[in-house]
Amino acid sequence: MVRRAILLLLLATVQGQAADGLSFRRDVMPILFRAGCNQGTCHGSSRGKDGFSLSLFGYNPKGDYFRLTREIIGRRVNVAAPEESLLLLKATGAVPHTGGARFSRDSEYYKTLVEWIRQGAPDDAGQVPEAVEITLSPTHLLFQGQAKPVQTTVMARYSDGTKRDVTSLALFYSNNPDTATIDKNGLVQAVGRGDGYVFARFSRFTIGSEVIVLPPAAGYKWSKPPVHNYIDTLVHDRLQKLQLLPSALADDDTFIRRVYLDLTGAPPNSEQYRRFAKDTHAKKRARLIDDLLRSPEFTDLSTGLWAESVRLMGGGYTPTATDLKAAEAYYQWIRKQISQNRPFDEFVYDQVTASGSNLRDGPTNLYTMLVHDVRFKPKAFAADFSQLFLGIQIQCAECHNHPFDRWTMDDYYGFVSFFTGITRKPGAEPREFYIFNKRRAAPSRHKVDGRPMVATVLGGEGPAAADLDSRVALARWLTSPQNGLFARNIANRLWARFFHRGLVEPVDDLRISNPPTNGPLLEELARRFVKYGFDQRALIRDICNSRTYQLASKPNATNKLDDRQFSRARLRRLRADVLLDSIIKVTEWDRPFRNFPKGTRAVQFYPRTPGDTSQPLWFDDFLKTFGRSSRNSICSCETRGEPTLSQTLHMVVGKNITNAINAGLVTRLLERGDGPRALIEELFIRCLSRKPTAEEMAAMLELVAEDVKEKAPYEDILWSLLNSTEFSFNH
Repeated sequence: MVRRAILLLLLATVQGQAADGLSFRRDVMPILFRAGCNQGTCHGSSRGKDGFSLSLFGYNPKGDYFRLTREIIGRRVNVAAPEESLLLLKATGAVPHTGGARFSRDSEYYKTLVEWIRQGAPDDAGQVPEAVEITLSPTHLLFQGQAKPVQTTVMARYSDGTKRDVTSLALFYSNNPDTATIDKNGLVQAVGRGDGYVFARFSRFTIGSEVIVLPPAAGYKWSKPPVHNYIDTLVHDRLQKLQLLPSALADDDTFIRRVYLDLTGAPPNSEQYRRFAKDTHAKKRARLIDDLLRSPEFTDLSTGLWAESVRLMGGGYTPTATDLKAAEAYYQWIRKQISQNRPFDEFVYDQVTASGSNLRDGPTNLYTMLVHDVRFKPKAFAADFSQLFLGIQIQCAECHNHPFDRWTMDDYYGFVSFFTGITRKPGAEPREFYIFNKRRAAPSRHKVDGRPMVATVLGGEGPAAADLDSRVALARWLTSPQNGLFARNIANRLWARFFHRGLVEPVDDLRISNPPTNGPLLEELARRFVKYGFDQRALIRDICNSRTYQLASKPNATNKLDDRQFSRARLRRLRADVLLDSIIKVTEWDRPFRNFPKGTRAVQFYPRTPGDTSQPLWFDDFLKTFGRSSRNSICSCETRGEPTLSQTLHMVVGKNITNAINAGLVTRLLERGDGPRALIEELFIRCLSRKPTAEEMAAMLELVAEDVKEKAPYEDILWSLLNSTEFSFNH
């Protein structure tokens, strides 16, 4: 007790002396950060480690100071005998430590910590200048041939205007170690051809420098391919920097299948194929794109994609379900807006600000879909809104500052306050309720100190007026032409729709530490989107008309390893609903979807079950097997594209393929009286949007030679085409 009192007295006498000595926040905490002590795998985890807890990446200095100096007096920090402090003994490996030795006794880290303890382990007095920005130099690194490693430097700028070299206190990593690595001291080493970024993190900031690694300069010559629009200009500029050559232009057969699948969700039928093949107009591709953008099939596919992104589903009277009538009201509202080509900013604005009956006012169901619960949860709304509309996973800042982006806990709880007033009240019947927003709802409270947080947009200010509906203020900022976050997010998602990879990937994880593969292109797409008045069709038209979109998938010698710079078309597995609709269209199968009217397409289907059903049919068996989104969250990862053994078995012996083949297509074609060659050609055009090669035709004719009028051989051909890799991929 006497020793404890003496130590308390010693600690008390040094309060306020930090100005004359070392600073806990500026000198000590960065060492804990650099040594990894406050990382999630160590003492920064939610439960700490080995009985000692620190705030993750140091977001709570006050709490960390208490736990280091006061929680166990004289043990972790011993001001009477600094070298005996457990903090130093553990960090240098002098006593057993789960994390091992973090630095040596002769390091600058040790010297700083021991000196701070000798000074009495003081806390900081008054306001301490904090880091407000960091820079990493050089900002661009180019390696060619046997280039030497390059040392990077991290500089921090503080709120009092001072600057400091913090290279020795920063953490470093590479997002593409196959191209370049960076060691713990910031030394960058080229590994292999390609591009990527190396990052430095200090305090709550992360910053990156671009790295390009090229082979020895020999023999590369730009091929000067034609440019269709600004997209090609920016892609070609990037390819030249990386010494890549784009593949050749795709032929008409490949193009028509690709654009039909991407814009309508199914391949062209034989009549559509032949009409395009006969067209000799120089701009026939552009005209086809315009026709498809005006088609009801484009509206159906686009409606289905948005419905999936907002988790649209309907069910019976279970407590967490959205009523079927309400879900259908929302679906039909979405379809009407897309059919009318409503500007996307207005489309989003109406959903964010929606109030009224869930049964009659469709867009109000944005709030019932995102949170499938009778209790509206502001934190869940904040997470979903930021991820869906901005591509930002703000939920990572709920319990600590975002570990890989600029968002703090203040940002998070300020954003949550936009949703604390959203509530519902019963309507005239059990299924009905009204969504509205309480204008004077209590704001959210900060997790650390409990202070109320004014509703504040990410990276900006709070609502314009205290009496303004917080959602109106949010929607105005969200859809503003000046809000680059919104425009970049939607532009990136549209790009990913047609290339199966966003310029930022995943598409819902836009952050400083996940930069775009072609930053100028993303910025220009976003700028054009705003310039077009948020017209999605206009931006899609640009994308599909670009030469970049129309490239062949066959690689050349320079781009065979490229999977980031769009130098060739990517082989893309068809989405589950698009694959099913393709099977249906090819075979003219009148496939039913339970609880939906006859003629419903797979892209129009959404999970729903009328009435109170004990075992609701949430998923179509085919769609579930082939990875359609379960709609358990808005994460883009909900839609799966990985092949599985179950999918193979389903295509080979499953009832869907069997029923599709038995739908009578071959019988109807035989009744037309066409010969074997014409019938085989028809099957190839329907399934693959091309005619068979001479070798393929010879093999097929040999198969049907003995039974030219029997349907079985032709059904076997149809089965093999539907099971081909070429059919299940867009290429």
